[in-house]
Amino acid sequence: MTSEYDWGNVTHSEIALGDPLYPSLLASITDPPKKLYVLGDPNGLGGGLAVVGARKATPYGISCARRFSFHAAQRGVPIVSGGARGCDAAAHRAALEAGGKTIVVMGGGLQKPYPAQHKALFHQILDSGGVLVSEQPWTFDPLPWCFRRRNRIIAGLARATLIVEAGLPSGTFSTADAALSAGRDVLAIPGSITSSFSAGANRLIAQGAVPIVDDETFDSALFSLFGLLRQEDSAGTALSGLQRFKSVANRSQAPQERKAECALLAALDAEPLGIEELNGLAGECGVSDSLTWVMVWLAEAQRDGYIARYPNGRYGPCTTTRS
Repeated sequence: MTSEYDWGNVTHSEIALGDPLYPSLLASITDPPKKLYVLGDPNGLGGGLAVVGARKATPYGISCARRFSFHAAQRGVPIVSGGARGCDAAAHRAALEAGGKTIVVMGGGLQKPYPAQHKALFHQILDSGGVLVSEQPWTFDPLPWCFRRRNRIIAGLARATLIVEAGLPSGTFSTADAALSAGRDVLAIPGSITSSFSAGANRLIAQGAVPIVDDETFDSALFSLFGLLRQEDSAGTALSGLQRFKSVANRSQAPQERKAECALLAALDAEPLGIEELNGLAGECGVSDSLTWVMVWLAEAQRDGYIARYPNGRYGPCTTTRS
């Protein structure tokens, strides 16, 4: 059992279904909560974009959650998510960085915040005018079954749900099901067909979800959903880690090594790869002692923050890079 947490002077509210403050979007779903427990301004509930993804996310998933949440929040769209590790936390943080609002839907009671490591993040959200909400009483423990139940609230508070990264089966996939049941749009970011982390998102696209393949398709979705016109981006469209690595990778190299570096960068931009696959590419480019060269190259790229080693042992773009 988790200990109770004191939020201090933050506004506490309880809103029953039928109350004027109860968000109309949530009230229209099949099974709306009979009561909401709220920290922060209850007027800030609803009308946003839900952004959800895997807790054990890859750097690709984290990067996409940050990119598109920042993009939407910068245009005034509140970001709704579950406060979990991985993609959820990345979405909330990106909304804050964009100067926007974000809504956290908790699985348990708000005086039992979960995960406990995110208390500082939750305080930042409240300080920025965001909202924490749950259907569970204040001191209700965050039991496992609560989280799948709360997914319908995440989808219900939003006009659409963006699936960043999801396996099969997953809680993220259940949020998409809840959105579809509520008659809301589902957007999904495609991933490699060989990655189990993207199997759910790719399946949703095959079933009719709107594929978000770049900023332009996302802008079109925002215009359709919120009537927002395209704007010029600033920090939200920073080069990916590998693009930056390409721009600074002008070290003195042998022709075969330059060819191999370009081949590896292009391959890792397309999908995560393991040591054997990278070694094979380097060998095809004529690099002598290719395995040693690949290991040194990976060490330098990881040291400089451009490439990351994923949980499955493969390598791919890093989510944060040095300027």
